[in-house]
Amino acid sequence: MTIERDSAAGMRQVEDEAVQFTSELISIDTSNRGSGDACERPAAEYVAERLAEAGIEPTILESATGRANVVARIEGTRSSLPGMLVHGHLDVVPAMPADWSAHPFSGEIRDGVVWGRGAVDMKDMDAMMLAVVRGWARQNRRPVRDIVLAFTADEEDTMTYGSKWLVDNHADLFQGCTESISESGGYRFYAGQDTRIYPVGAAERGQAWLKLEARGRAGHGAKPNTENAIARLAGAIARIDQYRWPLRVVPTVRAALEQLADIAGTEVDPDDPDLSPALLRERLGESATIVEATLRNSANPTMLSAGYKLNVIPGVAVAYIDGRFVPGGEEEFAATMDTLVGPDVTWRFVHHAPALEAPVKSPVFTAMREALLAEDPGSHVVPYSLSGATDHKQFSRLGIDGYGFVPLGLPMGYDFQAMFHGVDERVPVDALRFGSRVLDRFLATVQ
Repeated sequence: MTIERDSAAGMRQVEDEAVQFTSELISIDTSNRGSGDACERPAAEYVAERLAEAGIEPTILESATGRANVVARIEGTRSSLPGMLVHGHLDVVPAMPADWSAHPFSGEIRDGVVWGRGAVDMKDMDAMMLAVVRGWARQNRRPVRDIVLAFTADEEDTMTYGSKWLVDNHADLFQGCTESISESGGYRFYAGQDTRIYPVGAAERGQAWLKLEARGRAGHGAKPNTENAIARLAGAIARIDQYRWPLRVVPTVRAALEQLADIAGTEVDPDDPDLSPALLRERLGESATIVEATLRNSANPTMLSAGYKLNVIPGVAVAYIDGRFVPGGEEEFAATMDTLVGPDVTWRFVHHAPALEAPVKSPVFTAMREALLAEDPGSHVVPYSLSGATDHKQFSRLGIDGYGFVPLGLPMGYDFQAMFHGVDERVPVDALRFGSRVLDRFLATVQ
């Protein structure tokens, strides 16, 4: 392969490839419908081919038929330093073409935007990872630290066929890694015309997906029944829905509140028990959205199932709850659920993953900040906590601290959060170009 000696032209090629690869990865339908119904293999083969073209040796690891992951290691110039894991998932949530302005698996590039499912969640990062390391190969560059690339399956479900399986069966591939980056953070957020903020993920709430089951006395729908399973379940769901979880501000969120308040020129008391999204929006404006979902534990009813005929009272009723808990909040969450469901309803985990928190005062976080500020001087970089979950939860079992860092130079008015799992998911071409430059700078120099 021809080595590009002109660094400006070389970076331009990296940016072009990031856009091209995002489009091409989107066109590979890797929809994850849950319960094992997905096939990431075609995307994994695409990734492996792009790596091999650059002389980087990929390993495709299939956890089940079609459920493929790709891992590759690039040696750094300083073997004494720990490795850095960079990971992105290949699967996406399903999409209904009839609802979209462009076909969700077209990867169409139109009006300066790449359209399709996975544009921000997270084939954009997969593409930038590929483009950056291929750029290093063309210019005979190497990072300071070892960089381990992982492209995973099944992140959009339970991670069973992806990061969980890799950690359980191939932990040796990540030997020496002490930190990792992946979704979601490092994107440009406008808190005003001239106020640009980059939230970088340093924490994640834990997952507590629950199955609630109420049992009662089956019988005729016309007869009195004081042991109605549906009524018992409905009462538990109503109590869960109406419960106001107490404020639990973890260090990452506290740091975010303090920095956002300073940027806004106002004051926010992180220990105010009445702290609410409404109060935060009053004090912080739009930047309140960065922290408002992570102030407390949460539990939202999402599914119900009961009965089989209108005039028959069933003996069993079932509901599912999407529960999340802040770092350190798991015991409180479980005790609260015990109280809220009451004596006639039982609950159990159907999926459980820990809450995470990585150091904000660390060389890695500093390097992320410096890479962003080098491309966007005068902006602000703040830590934040993700309300949802990522593959970081599995890799943390190897002692790896995870950060949300998918840099994107987004324009004002772009509703980034609405893109995740939303209709008309898309990413601006210029955002990918910016992100490629930031990612290159960070990965090449972080120590």
